[in-house]
Formats: sequence, C-alpha cells, structure tokens
Amino acid sequence: MGLTHVAVTLRSFGSKDSFTADFLVDTGSMDSVVPASELRRIGVEPVGIDTYELANGETLEYQYGLAEIRLLGKTTAGQIVFGPENCEPILGVVALESVGLIVDPKTQTVRKLGGRPLKAMALKSVA
Repeated sequence: MGLTHVAVTLRSFGSKDSFTADFLVDTGSMDSVVPASELRRIGVEPVGIDTYELANGETLEYQYGLAEIRLLGKTTAGQIVFGPENCEPILGVVALESVGLIVDPKTQTVRKLGGRPLKAMALKSVA
C-alpha cells in the first residue's frame, strides 16, 4: 500500500503569512502535525497541550494551536500539533473529513465523499 500526500496551506486566523507543503495523509491520526517553527513563523499560537500516542506506542505531550486549513479548494479549521523540527507535515483525519474528503483505498488518492452523512434526526429538526 502506498503513501498519500496532498498539498495543504495553513494560515493563522487574521494573518497573511502561510505555510504550504505536501502533507502525508494519515487516516490513523486525528490531528494534523507541522514543525513548531513553521507554525510560530505564520503566527499560530499554542492554545493547549494534549497527550498523543505515536506509531511506536510511545505517548508524548505536545502543544497544539488552531489554524485555517486549505486543501483541494476546500477550507476548514482545526487543531495543529506543534511537532518536532524534523517531522514530516501530517494531515489528520479530522481535517480531511471536515471538508468532505476521504482517502480512496484502491487508488490511494484523496477524493470527495459522494455525500456528507447527516443523521435523520438532524434533518427532522431543521424542517
């Protein structure tokens, strides 16, 4: 199985500075990760600390901030982990799914969902 990458641009809210890179799409990660120096450079400030489990099973605490996330013509916002300086940028599943995208397991490419799921109850309360 191959690796899937997608071009992503991050921006701090209200800032013109941005960080653009090819992010590894990791459907096993909830949050996205970027080297801390890049987040600070574009004005993203830490707003909290959380515990994250790494692929090797080790748990570490990392700061996270909030940023605008743009990919494939879609925009969302989400938590971005202040990662180590040598880390590859990672796009987590929360950001991916929040703009209605998934990884196609056959082609290993990112594609739009046919329709975004809503619960029947939500539809009844709107009507």
